[in-house]
Amino acid sequence: MRTFVKEIARHFEKDMIPFWENLKDTEYGGYYGYLSYDLNLDKKYEKGCILNSRILWFFSSAYKALGREELRKDAEHAYRFLKDYCLDKEYGGIYWSVTYDGKVKDATKHTYNQAFAIYALSAYYDATGEEAALNLAFLLWQLIEAKCKDEGGYLEAFDRRFQPMENDKLSENGVIAGRTMNTLLHLLEAYTELYRVSRDEAVGRQICYMLDLFERKVYKREKGRQEVFFDAQWHSLIDLYSYGHDIETAWLVDRALEILGDDAYRERIRPITMEITKNIYERALRENSLPNEKEKGVEDTTRVWWVQAEAIVGFINGYEKAPEKTFYLEAAEKIWHYIRCRLIDSREGSEWFWAVDETGKPLDKPIVEPWKCPYHNGRMCMEVIRRLGNDT
Repeated sequence: MRTFVKEIARHFEKDMIPFWENLKDTEYGGYYGYLSYDLNLDKKYEKGCILNSRILWFFSSAYKALGREELRKDAEHAYRFLKDYCLDKEYGGIYWSVTYDGKVKDATKHTYNQAFAIYALSAYYDATGEEAALNLAFLLWQLIEAKCKDEGGYLEAFDRRFQPMENDKLSENGVIAGRTMNTLLHLLEAYTELYRVSRDEAVGRQICYMLDLFERKVYKREKGRQEVFFDAQWHSLIDLYSYGHDIETAWLVDRALEILGDDAYRERIRPITMEITKNIYERALRENSLPNEKEKGVEDTTRVWWVQAEAIVGFINGYEKAPEKTFYLEAAEKIWHYIRCRLIDSREGSEWFWAVDETGKPLDKPIVEPWKCPYHNGRMCMEVIRRLGNDT
């Protein structure tokens, strides 16, 4: 385990942080939005606001963990771009994307986007004490509660003025979903971090509300897994088993329970997260990695970067909750070996491949684009260091 943690810590500090620092746009602000598989940087590609939020979270959390002043400056650079260009000053909320020089490109307001801005702003406040960042996080929280919610839960896609629209951005696999497990999960994650840094009781109540939705609407006991895409009445739209989202959910829900500190919720919900972890271990782990997903019984064997990163954290979390289950820790170590050998791109000026096929051949997909970011793999590194660093 000592080698495992040291390798991840070194990769985080020596490889990952410098890679993302090198994408800083000192002319127009923020960070460049596209690096092709062939490592061609497109400085005029759109800047996704999810990408910018995740970079803000990454550097804020890295500064909190390491205390290096240049990381604070990296985070401040992302923060300025978010509040100056990604935030709609007229109607509120965070845009979907802006042009390379900060003009609005896609004015869609998505609940998922607002959630990641809250997540990032909470981390930036935690790292720097910047009160304006916390105030902005609460403005976005209030906006979600006022504009993005109905009697059944949270809605997802809106135009600039917060009129509902088709949820094509968070729908996949041939369906258009009214509600998604993915958006609810990351809204829970964002509210958890906002509650952690503020202890605001109203935010805590909404965490309880989302845990109820997770337990009663998203998780299916008879299947031992979550459903993924729903209509507005929470009817599942497709038989889809998303391995990465399930193992990610297991540890993020446990994180919410830990921060919430409510014994009744912990007693109710933790058996579910333990069951999800066990099922992913037994059903999806093979060849020291996780396939992407299974749709209608047919498995997509692609090994996606973020799925492997989340599996490491999820299995370490399972080990921490049940230390006698050392096979979870062993699984995490084996997945890291797989990542090191298959997914980390050894070419100079690169980071992780988006995905490889089941033989380990990289797919021709970008190294950086609006969804390919330092959130999953950067968070994995920091979670491993935080959870296991003192044990080595």
